[in-house]
Amino acid sequence: MRMLMSTALAALIVSSSAFAADLYQATPAPIAPIEPVVATSGWYLRGDVGYAWNHLRGASYWQGGPGGYNADFDDVDIDDSWVIGGGVGYQWNDYFRTDVTLDYMFDTDFEGSTSGSCGVAGNCVSTDRASMSALSLLVNAYVDLGTYGGVAGGFGGVTPYVGAGIGATRVNWGSLRNTSCDVNDPSNCDGSVKHNGEDSWRFTYALMAGASVDLTCNWAADAGYRFRQVAGGDMFGYAMNGGPGDDDGFYIHEARLGLRYTFNSCEVPYVPPAEPIVYK
Repeated sequence: MRMLMSTALAALIVSSSAFAADLYQATPAPIAPIEPVVATSGWYLRGDVGYAWNHLRGASYWQGGPGGYNADFDDVDIDDSWVIGGGVGYQWNDYFRTDVTLDYMFDTDFEGSTSGSCGVAGNCVSTDRASMSALSLLVNAYVDLGTYGGVAGGFGGVTPYVGAGIGATRVNWGSLRNTSCDVNDPSNCDGSVKHNGEDSWRFTYALMAGASVDLTCNWAADAGYRFRQVAGGDMFGYAMNGGPGDDDGFYIHEARLGLRYTFNSCEVPYVPPAEPIVYK
């Protein structure tokens, strides 16, 4: 009888151990935490607005008709202006992107002065006034210098950058009006002479620096500085023994604000497949 009870107890222990093993094997393995996969490349659109501080490097004109000479303006000045633009680009990776931009600079006023002989007196001072606008087409490349701060997913992260661009600018000069007055009697003036304005494409390069801030997974705000140098070219035509005229080009310093929209850049969570429950 005692041997029978011992045998039954041993069988119960073995059966309990096997059941516990089956129960352990039936418990599925824990699923690893979901790790977000963020797109680091893709196409984007951009729009920008800026304020430009313009500097005209100089201007000259032909004086005296056939057999005359080329003379520099005594003084030249051009007003500041607003700039608006847009473009399309591609983010190649976390650190490099390129885009093509088209920017329009609104009309800005030019004023210059010259001195010499004129019809009303032996010595005259001439005042010249015109307007100018410009359209720039640039191919640009940027190096993003890493993203700092922000929360999960990169929102609020700040990404400083530097860049450079190359292209062309179509400078459009309006008509120039020239008025000459006696040096000793400013009220004694010739009638104004109108010179037709010229337009031309000029070589242009640009240097940029700034920072962008992630607003959402698609949208980023951009604040930056851009320097452009526009080459010289035709300014106005011939009229009344004066002209044509040329400008020596521009330095343009811009403070810019913009938005970028990147396609397919939101977080895509990776969910690993569930492991099957195995019963033994």
